[in-house]
Amino acid sequence: MKSITRRKAVTLLGAGLLATAMPMTASLAQSANWPSKSVTFIVPFPAGGPVDTAARFVTKPLAEAWSQSTVVDNRAGAGGIVAARYAAKVAPDGYSFFFPAIHHAVHPSLRKDLGYDIQTDFEPVGTVARFPIILVVHPSVPVNNVKELIDYAKANPDKLSFSSSGTGGGTHLAGELFNSLAGVKLQHIPYKGSAPAMQDLVGGQVQVMFADAPSALPFMKSGHVKALGVGNPDRSVLAPDVPTIAEAGLPGYEAYSWTALVAPKGTPADVITKVNADLVNALKDPQVGPAMAAAGAEPMVGSPDDLRQFLDNEIKKWGRVIKEANIKVD
Repeated sequence: MKSITRRKAVTLLGAGLLATAMPMTASLAQSANWPSKSVTFIVPFPAGGPVDTAARFVTKPLAEAWSQSTVVDNRAGAGGIVAARYAAKVAPDGYSFFFPAIHHAVHPSLRKDLGYDIQTDFEPVGTVARFPIILVVHPSVPVNNVKELIDYAKANPDKLSFSSSGTGGGTHLAGELFNSLAGVKLQHIPYKGSAPAMQDLVGGQVQVMFADAPSALPFMKSGHVKALGVGNPDRSVLAPDVPTIAEAGLPGYEAYSWTALVAPKGTPADVITKVNADLVNALKDPQVGPAMAAAGAEPMVGSPDDLRQFLDNEIKKWGRVIKEANIKVD
């Protein structure tokens, strides 16, 4: 066996280290010039919906901050699953991002063979928006606050029903969480959307609804429904006179819809850091908050770590509710 001289060994070692470092160096150089082209944001619901609206509120200022165009790619289908499957497989080059919603924290407990894992196939970037859920009742229900509703439901079992926009959605799960924490049994009546669910509440066919804010606010103002509480952790700017459900008689209650921003697994860390910083700046813009409020949303600012913990908590919370209520989807 031929011996290797010290000089040759050093040369070989240096070449190996250089080869190892080259991909990282190239990645850092590429990230330093980011973005050098348009950036795509995948939205899992149709244009004009709440998640799409919130996405457009932040992608516009991001485009201005980066001096690059941003493209909103709406890929609706299967409650957000179609878009999530697609987003999980796009190149992690920093030019594609995804807006998950509460549905993606619910699906793991409702469906098998999703084709993606919202926690392991994506890198968290930051929280984006919260969509308040408001507990409203028909005026005929003889209660004026959350505590009275709980007492009335316990004294009149099986007499109250609540409508939702569909089985397994945020407004349905908000009602089941209420049942669980309050120890009551409001019967769930699912509808195909918030509009018909609210219509039957106003008409008195159902007595209670955990409604998204845009559906509830007009009828609250007209007196067709009574608002008892909001599911936010703190009072909503959309209805500041309405107490939280937790403070109004059900401690620990928290339920609202939301959207956030994630990137495909493997996206450069420095790109994620920059996007989060610019996202936070966009959400703190004094014009963005009022604009979001007009559309029924509230800015929700957070770091990648905040989103990682939030998503983990949401998956566990709704998993417990789904199991306890024995919720099934077709």
